[in-house]
Amino acid sequence: MAKKYKEKAKKWKARAKALEGQIAAAPAEAPKAKLTLVSPLAPKDGFPALPAIAGVEFATAQAGVRYKNRTDVMLARLAPGSVVAGTFTRSATRSAAVLDCQAKIGLPAPAETGAAILVNSGNSNAFTGARGWASVNALSAAVAEKLGLPETRVFTSSTGVIGEPLPHDKIEAALDGLVAGLAPGGITDAARAIMTTDTYPKGAMALIETEAGPITIAGIAKGSGMIAPDMATMLVYVFTDAAISQKALQAMVSRHTDRSFNAITVDSDTSTSDTLLVAATGQGPAIGNGRSASARAFDKALGAVMLDLAHQVVRDGEGATKFVGITVTGAASEADAKRCALAIANSPLVKTAIAGEDPNWGRIVMAVGKSGAAADRDKLAISFGGIQVASAGLVDPAYKEEDGAAYMKRDELEIGVDLGLGKGRAKVWTCDLTHRYIDINADYRS
Repeated sequence: MAKKYKEKAKKWKARAKALEGQIAAAPAEAPKAKLTLVSPLAPKDGFPALPAIAGVEFATAQAGVRYKNRTDVMLARLAPGSVVAGTFTRSATRSAAVLDCQAKIGLPAPAETGAAILVNSGNSNAFTGARGWASVNALSAAVAEKLGLPETRVFTSSTGVIGEPLPHDKIEAALDGLVAGLAPGGITDAARAIMTTDTYPKGAMALIETEAGPITIAGIAKGSGMIAPDMATMLVYVFTDAAISQKALQAMVSRHTDRSFNAITVDSDTSTSDTLLVAATGQGPAIGNGRSASARAFDKALGAVMLDLAHQVVRDGEGATKFVGITVTGAASEADAKRCALAIANSPLVKTAIAGEDPNWGRIVMAVGKSGAAADRDKLAISFGGIQVASAGLVDPAYKEEDGAAYMKRDELEIGVDLGLGKGRAKVWTCDLTHRYIDINADYRS
């Protein structure tokens, strides 16, 4: 196993050396930056060409909230008639921005009223007491004034270090430039502005053809660490030109959250700032009621975009080198299936075995046993991809350790567990746990 880790260390060092060369070759006036290695699991084609969404404009700025020489604030303006749905962390220590958004979602608004989303990175404005609320109120009021909106239609998010007062005056000072720079094609820059420890910006899109015309969906997300199911486990913003009621959109978003952002985990830790906002501008075709063909197509596409973004967060898990899908079947209930799957996905022993490319299925048995889900040792079956590892509570007679070891060398893995008790089924996604996770989080604030 030590040899495997040495080989991985060599790969990381080689990539670091190459990136150092790129930095050294940059113009002398280029700002110095912390060396950041792009996750090996990042999408091969890079950031997608996201379409402009009718009724949405973006702008970004360098406010200097925490980072130097990089954008750290994003402003999105939504056209009159837009509706906004959302889901949020259920953490008992959630930030003032989260609580404020929760209170505003679903509030009635005149049809001619637009909306705005303001996001900063570098500081989460969490665990900041009354000062946190003062910052949220100040920013909401400032954006509302400059865009001619009610404060109840301004949604703010903050991500970054916990426990430090947000220097909201720096963001306020950048608002004039943000408003002046609002443009339909700025979603790519917006995706970069909301990053913290992310190694790449995350985006996804869908185009739906309906009898009334095309509908577009485009979404961005940030997230890399402090990722565990409890709503959205990151910051996510999805935009569409569909005409849909807030109530119908909220129902779709809540349902898809459970099968996407609530089905991923990097490190079992849930953030104080998790926010998912989905805005529909109504500038495109109406999707009709929930039983219409256009509504079903839109619902499916929205779910696909949300799942794509959720997967990208796991692929950017801090220090990740393996993307892992875990499917549990045969559980006594769906809840038991998910409980079992998450126990496996969150186990440090399972995750480090995956990092070391060790087919140690005994650690999966351990995780099943501790999960709290109903289980019968003598009915348990385990598989790696298409390789049957264990069945009826024993090592499968046909299983060969070398086959399991060869499979574990892949970048993308599938682990299957059948409990043999019922029809409950669930799937979650996770990544491995490497030493680089420690490296990233040991000096996060420095």
